[in-house]
Amino acid sequence: MPASAEEPKPSPGEPNSSSVNPSQLRKVTLSSLLGTTIEYYDFLLYSTMAALVLGRLFFPVTNSAVSTIAAFGTLAAGYVARPIGGLIFGHFGDKLGRKKMLVITMVLMGVASFGIGILPTYEQIGILAPILLVTLRILQGVAVGGEWGGAALMVAEHADPRRRGFWTGLMQLGSPFGFLLSTSAVMLVSFLPSEAFDSWGWRIPFLLSALLLVIGLYIRMSVVESPVFEAAAEKAAASEAEKPPALQILRAPRALILACAVGIGPFAMTALITSHAISYSTSIGYEQSTVMQILLLMSVVSIITIPSFSALSDRVGRRTVALTGAAVAVVYAFPLYMLVDSGSIVLLAAGLLFGQVVQSAMYAPLAPMLSEMFGTEVRYTGVSLGYQLASLIGAGFTPMIAASVLVASDGSSTPLSLILAGAAGISIVAAWLASETRGKSLAEESVQQQVSA
Repeated sequence: MPASAEEPKPSPGEPNSSSVNPSQLRKVTLSSLLGTTIEYYDFLLYSTMAALVLGRLFFPVTNSAVSTIAAFGTLAAGYVARPIGGLIFGHFGDKLGRKKMLVITMVLMGVASFGIGILPTYEQIGILAPILLVTLRILQGVAVGGEWGGAALMVAEHADPRRRGFWTGLMQLGSPFGFLLSTSAVMLVSFLPSEAFDSWGWRIPFLLSALLLVIGLYIRMSVVESPVFEAAAEKAAASEAEKPPALQILRAPRALILACAVGIGPFAMTALITSHAISYSTSIGYEQSTVMQILLLMSVVSIITIPSFSALSDRVGRRTVALTGAAVAVVYAFPLYMLVDSGSIVLLAAGLLFGQVVQSAMYAPLAPMLSEMFGTEVRYTGVSLGYQLASLIGAGFTPMIAASVLVASDGSSTPLSLILAGAAGISIVAAWLASETRGKSLAEESVQQQVSA
């Protein structure tokens, strides 16, 4: 459904062009950007290390492919925990405020990542090592499960509705910035001799989490609570107690289902062209250092494309941008792996870089779109659950499934293309069924149902 040309009038508590404090909005955006950068640095760092070293250090078996699958299994455990984090922090974020929860998620992620950095290996403490690794990975998942939704809402609920896509697009740069930082850290320590890297070098990027945590907390403590939430909290205090946010959403689940489904495509593509691309491309003859350099270039591409596509959604609509990106992903699924399988570094780079552009088109509209699907009193829960369930279904199991089907198909990349096309197809259906939400008021009391296409 095309967006109306007439902008809605702001509701009480809803920011508009005259009420937005530019200085505070910039501070909130910076805080959310740094928070998501730190969270994704820690979370994605594990993804990279799982492909490089964690399998043989914590899951030693004679078959290297099996140990890699086991390491990707703990990667999946983090994704399983993300909806749990979204449910927990979403509930209290809707009841107590966005800012408080964001401080807790940042501390939890920093502690878990630092813990991985000092964790003894299987050779040192036996079976306890993988158990502790999985536990810390689950804590990472819980933390990032509550982070993204709160960070997105802090920006969306402070911003002028007409530029909500632009500002949330800046917040979403935390994902590529986090990936850029984590990949850069891994590249630096990968120059160490292999014995030193396996012994202590891989720990350094995890230990750096402590420094990032201090910087992030300093900035996050200085921002103010969302004005939309504060207005809603005043009304809630004067009314009868509401049912828990999760129950309110499940009574009318259409918005949650669509929020989850529209995110499956971009998350599956992220998993395939980043963490799984490392193990797959090196297995067919590419040098690890070459692949890591291409991944760095992909981060640079996404730094440009994510805010661009998100801002574009302010003009043409969230639905249009997401639908177009998903359609291109389906068409590109087989050519992508033809380029990867070519054996040419140039074609590998071209294939993955264009893949990143396509992924950004699907991913960029998610923050404003999901924020506009739910009412204030359930928004943190709805956004977090929708986003994190999409991450679980789209990315959580994809690397492990991809590694498994490669073994079953004798190394053929055809199943990988089918995984990508199928996931993007789900996003197409969801975007097609969803109503256009561009410019909707966020200062509303009930769940926003997507009732028409």
